[in-house]
Amino acid sequence: MDTQFIVSLAFILGTFGLYIGIAIYNQAKATSDFYVAGRGVPPIYNGMAIGADWMSAASFIGMAGTVMVMGYDGLGYIMGWTGGYLLLTFLLAPQLRKYGRYTVPEFIGDRYGSNLARLIAAFATIIISFTYSIGQMSGSGVVIGRLLEVDYRIGTVIGAGLIAFYAALGGMKGITWTQVAQYVVLITAYLVPVIFMSLQIEGNPLPWVSYGQVLDAMSVIDQDLGISEYLVPFTAGTKWQFLALMFTLMAGTAGLPHVIVRFYTVSTMKAARWSGAWAILFIGLLYLSAPAYAAFSRFILLTEVANSPINNLPEWTRSWVDTGMLQVADTNGDGVLQWAELQIANDIVVMATPEIANLGVFVIGLMAAGAMAAALSTAGGLMIAISAALSHDIYFRSINPNATDKKRLAVGRWSIVLASLVAGLVALNPPGAITQIVAWAFALASGSFFPALLLGVWWKRSNAPGVIAGMLVGLSVTLGYIFAAKYGGFTILGIIDTGAGVFGAAAAIVTNIAVSLAAKPPSKKIQEEVQDLRYPEQMTYRDGEVWLDDGEDVPPTK
Repeated sequence: MDTQFIVSLAFILGTFGLYIGIAIYNQAKATSDFYVAGRGVPPIYNGMAIGADWMSAASFIGMAGTVMVMGYDGLGYIMGWTGGYLLLTFLLAPQLRKYGRYTVPEFIGDRYGSNLARLIAAFATIIISFTYSIGQMSGSGVVIGRLLEVDYRIGTVIGAGLIAFYAALGGMKGITWTQVAQYVVLITAYLVPVIFMSLQIEGNPLPWVSYGQVLDAMSVIDQDLGISEYLVPFTAGTKWQFLALMFTLMAGTAGLPHVIVRFYTVSTMKAARWSGAWAILFIGLLYLSAPAYAAFSRFILLTEVANSPINNLPEWTRSWVDTGMLQVADTNGDGVLQWAELQIANDIVVMATPEIANLGVFVIGLMAAGAMAAALSTAGGLMIAISAALSHDIYFRSINPNATDKKRLAVGRWSIVLASLVAGLVALNPPGAITQIVAWAFALASGSFFPALLLGVWWKRSNAPGVIAGMLVGLSVTLGYIFAAKYGGFTILGIIDTGAGVFGAAAAIVTNIAVSLAAKPPSKKIQEEVQDLRYPEQMTYRDGEVWLDDGEDVPPTK
């Protein structure tokens, strides 16, 4: 048993113990604890929990690799995922918090006055969250399998079991404080290697500043080697694909149920806004570091691996060649490894960085713990979203409205266990790469929830027939385009399956508006509730006027 195995195992078991301990200490005892953490989470900690909920295995493991392989075109992921939080923080989160419900389907059902709309939203939540969770389970399997030297399927089963345990026990209250700890672990694991790489290559501990010089050096190397230049845009896809991907990820972020519900855990609208601000800061630490990772890793591969004798490659390449994530082959038989003969999987960049930079066994172990924290934190949030849809929106609101708190908690916990196990089983043979599966989830969210929530908050004329038709059409168009682009080779303007959300969102918004205008308007009560969402929490809108909550009339605004 080698030292690396022992150190990695110690890091992973230590952090697992921490997460389970936090879940037990913060065990949910009431339904408000289970669904919205008692609505008492301070904004700064909620921002950290949002960051952990958000930075999945795809972000932690795959983001830097995607940028390294795609170059400029990979920035669409960073811009889309970060920009989505601005949309959510300014357009939706405070207003949804003021409405004061437990889940996104519950908001849709009550805002539009329709049980059918709530049920469609609940099933959409399950589909989107389940699709997303497969990517996280698959990611946890890859990490556990690689670092504990077991088959990735065994790693997937271990990850699914752990998520089922601490999510079912703690509910949203336990998940929130577990995610705060997971954020600290994952951001430390992400920043330490890239800071050391910056020191080694440029002598500067600030990678965000120093990697510009590496980019300049790479431009010269690219020209000398006659390969596609790293900084030239739209080499990996069309301009329209870049814009469609960016929109899909932005709208998908603003419509993801497991992200939106995080804003329900704070006490006020103001706290919801501050949660979003803190989240952007915490997420920015990782997303601003990903291009630096990509640049440093590509520079090392260009200068130390490419054009080296095939039998004298750096030591670290051997273990990664064995995993199949790095392929080297002297196809022209000249005894030298050309850049074109090097095949690199996206997921190698961050995971291999400690070995590339020779940072030692402890940093490799820390990286393992960080990658696991990223996969588990997002998967935990997704399981809560699925559980809430099943136990609250479907069971309590439709099947048994007289259920006791104890009964609702039991249904919620068993929903998590069942969803974790099923997602784990599907992840044993996933339908695509981690980042691709995640992109599909965002496309589905942008085609269903984003239009329903945007119009639900900002257009009081939108009604139940409109939102039902909009969600069904949006989901159908998105799914249809994903299948047509992936399996049929059908594209419009070069937009592939990862940009499908732009068509789904457009179809849903147009359908919602057209059907809403053709049907009768919502009741005056619902329209006033929608108008009320636009005012600060201490003000309420009624009878065409704005009132302070203590009943004293403010200068009325019609």
